[in-house]
Amino acid sequence: MDKRKIVTIDEDLCDGCGLCVPSCAEGALQIIDGKARLVSEVYCDGLGACLGECPQGAISIEEREAEGFDEQAVEKHLGKQAKKKEQPDLPCGCPGSALRTFECAGEPAEAASAPGKSELTHWPVQLTLVPAGAPFLNDADILISADCVPFTVPDFHSRYLKGR
Repeated sequence: MDKRKIVTIDEDLCDGCGLCVPSCAEGALQIIDGKARLVSEVYCDGLGACLGECPQGAISIEEREAEGFDEQAVEKHLGKQAKKKEQPDLPCGCPGSALRTFECAGEPAEAASAPGKSELTHWPVQLTLVPAGAPFLNDADILISADCVPFTVPDFHSRYLKGR
């Protein structure tokens, strides 16, 4: 191992926002367990393109003993990442986040207006988990609210979602 410049991440400062990840052309950074991590020393060229992207100042360059930068390993790594993106995986890998649409067709009018009745027509509801090509987004208006609102506004579904 030689002494060279390489990225270091202060885990106490990192909030896991992920803004640094796309700025690393070599794919050396990933968000793992809610924090930015250097995936492999051989992927980091030590130039620090990610430095200016971190709003928390958690990334710095240090000179230390590290494995040498390996351009061939980077190309192989980026190729694997590209193949993963081509595969239609679930948004976050969790089966519970799989896109689903459903209707409550044929219910009696009194059942449809019952208190506490869900008016959801799709899942997931978190915007970051909804695929951009979801069919229910075509020509749709989008209601954005904090995820705590449906719990604090008792008539949220009937008031804001019904018929929309």
